[in-house]
Amino acid sequence: VRVYPLSFSEYVSAYSGDKYDAWGDYYTYGGLPQILSRKTDELKSGYLTTLCKELYLKDIENRHNLRGDNVMPALLNILASAVGSLTNPTKLANTFSSNGIPVSDKTIGTYIDYLLDAFFISKAERYNIKGKRYIASPYKYYFADVGLRNAQLNFRQQEENHIMENIIYNELLIRGFNVDVGVVEHAEKNEEGKAVRKRLEVDFVCNLGSRRYYIQSAFVIPDPKKMEQEQNSLVRIDDSFKKIIVVKDRIKLWRNEKGIVFMDIMDFLLNPDSLDL
Repeated sequence: VRVYPLSFSEYVSAYSGDKYDAWGDYYTYGGLPQILSRKTDELKSGYLTTLCKELYLKDIENRHNLRGDNVMPALLNILASAVGSLTNPTKLANTFSSNGIPVSDKTIGTYIDYLLDAFFISKAERYNIKGKRYIASPYKYYFADVGLRNAQLNFRQQEENHIMENIIYNELLIRGFNVDVGVVEHAEKNEEGKAVRKRLEVDFVCNLGSRRYYIQSAFVIPDPKKMEQEQNSLVRIDDSFKKIIVVKDRIKLWRNEKGIVFMDIMDFLLNPDSLDL
């Protein structure tokens, strides 16, 4: 049985401070329960670093006889640096090769399976929404706990937008959804007037029984161009399932003329019925 770290709602209920301070700690140190008992940043980061590199990583290395291997920690660093980016074993092997480390895509695939089996990371497959079929690699990988992700990188890369996307993904898993990355194919004309096929992305296609939601994680929407970009894939989906854009900014929930719901990250994470508002 898979046991998840604390959701943000659970974390806030045990946190001695307001929800905005809690968010800063949560996206930095994650939701492992023991974090709440560590009162300083140094204790929290030290705990996670020890857990990540001395427990999780060593357990995987011992279980699969990888002691002395330098590929697994390097692979974790690459996945952590590019959380939520499309990749596959071949691309990752090429990254190693460009850094002077020869390793096969088969080995990378095996190592990723080890990380998946240890619930260190999760894999989101791509789903063609109009074609109603799964697409072969590349995939997206997210960390089961963002604190462990940050610890793996020694807390150097704190891109709140990518971490927020990872947190939304984990929240959907905690709520019981199957979560895929959506692909919307459409034709548009290029500069020469020729029709070309384009693929647009929906961050998350979430399914639970007969329920489905399309969700975009948009850290900020500073201008009309960004607004159009975030909606571009959603407006091309010709079904009646709810389409939601989650932003970091504090906003009141609203629905535009295209039927797309906008809500902030607090409403999304703290209200268990947020998807049905």
